[in-house]
Amino acid sequence: MAKTDYDAVVVGSGPNGLSAAITMQRAGLSVLVLEAKETIGGGLRSAELTQPGFVHDVCSAIHPMAVGSPFFRTLPLADHGLEFINPPVLCAHPLDNGTAAVLRSSLAETADSLGIDSQTYRSVFEPLVRHWPGMAPDILGPLRFPRHPIDMASFGLDALLPATQLVKRFKSQEARSLLGGMAAHAIQPLTNLTTSAIALVLMTAGHLYGWPVPKGGSQSIANALASYFQAIGGTIETGRLVRSLKDIPSSKVVLFDVTPKQLLSIAGERFSSLYRTQLERYRYGMGVFKIDWALDGPIPFTAPECRQAGTVHIGGTFDEIVQAEQDTSTGKHPDKPFILLAQQSLFDSSRAPDGKQTAWAYCHVPNGSGLDRTEAIERQIERFAPGFRDRILARHTMNAVQMEAYNPNYIGGDINGGILDITQLYTRPVLSLSPYKTSAPGIFICSSSTPPGGGVHGMCGYHAARTALSDGFGLPVPIELATT
Repeated sequence: MAKTDYDAVVVGSGPNGLSAAITMQRAGLSVLVLEAKETIGGGLRSAELTQPGFVHDVCSAIHPMAVGSPFFRTLPLADHGLEFINPPVLCAHPLDNGTAAVLRSSLAETADSLGIDSQTYRSVFEPLVRHWPGMAPDILGPLRFPRHPIDMASFGLDALLPATQLVKRFKSQEARSLLGGMAAHAIQPLTNLTTSAIALVLMTAGHLYGWPVPKGGSQSIANALASYFQAIGGTIETGRLVRSLKDIPSSKVVLFDVTPKQLLSIAGERFSSLYRTQLERYRYGMGVFKIDWALDGPIPFTAPECRQAGTVHIGGTFDEIVQAEQDTSTGKHPDKPFILLAQQSLFDSSRAPDGKQTAWAYCHVPNGSGLDRTEAIERQIERFAPGFRDRILARHTMNAVQMEAYNPNYIGGDINGGILDITQLYTRPVLSLSPYKTSAPGIFICSSSTPPGGGVHGMCGYHAARTALSDGFGLPVPIELATT
């Protein structure tokens, strides 16, 4: 093989791109990461979006999957400046009667708070918490025969259900609403198959690892990954926009942390007609409308649990959430959208000036929506926190179109890299036993458009790099994933 500038080039410095680069570099190869922006991170960027001294997470904010990632747990990220902070309440879901359902680190405390549904909650989550470490590498990877088939089969029976079916096991408004908010992270109608999976995974991760806030902002995760990558000999170049394969230095393999749309634009002429057709048929999901606030004080939630929570799910009852997500999926903008809200500065004083606070929130919108949802979001928050608007000093908004302009991987504002419904759960971006491998030799895809999909866990990049190591170099992968 002819001499090349690098063994591998990774295009994109999001968590999956950096994870792919680290995996290749740890195998003894020379690896270059190219990033179009001047700042690394992809969905892991933080900035002063509103006023000086207020640090906001531009995209992702709370990271249950990062702290529990089987790949990240093999890395010495704490040695590279990464520190996680766990709020006393992981997630709260306020109700109109002034109370709130809560997810706590303790499974027992969470179950006990659900009253009539306490035993049902235990029966669902105790086995998952017990078996998760052994199942995680398979759940967070491509479709294959699992290492623990009985445990995986038990998980699958519940995970494949629509959330509207799983919720029937619960009787109280608190338990049903809590489950509904978790399932809404799937960003699709809760009547869809597999929408229970995201709720089960997020809540299990909370009981095992928490729902932490990275100190200093989500950027600190990217910075730690990059610092470690460079410490073991990797190279990163920012301000390097890749429009075609000609923009990439010579290498034996290239891994793209991009979605099918960009991959087609950059390298489409190298692919077979069948592979191009499959990529062209790839489907994107709902977008998001996001707001960051600089506040004069904490959000005055009526329910005290919400004032201790890193994450607050705002959407009322389970039925309200179902209706909001269904309407959005059909192109509507509901009057009462479901909102995911984070209060990082309550637990991380580096995020705001003394006595001030930040808040972060988004709601789902039809893909590509340019509508301003500020009024609807703030009205929903005010519903459970009277006086919220009085504390707003400044706000910064991004509609779905602006989200894509900021991060080209967010097609139409879709932050998951493509809808994660039953037809694209494991067949992303195409139906293949090796979903990270394209039809062109030496070209791989390592983004959230591959299994296991969206979230800050790096597993897409890790698995893509394993495939590239095996296919492009014939090398074994010398990294054992964490199972504790």
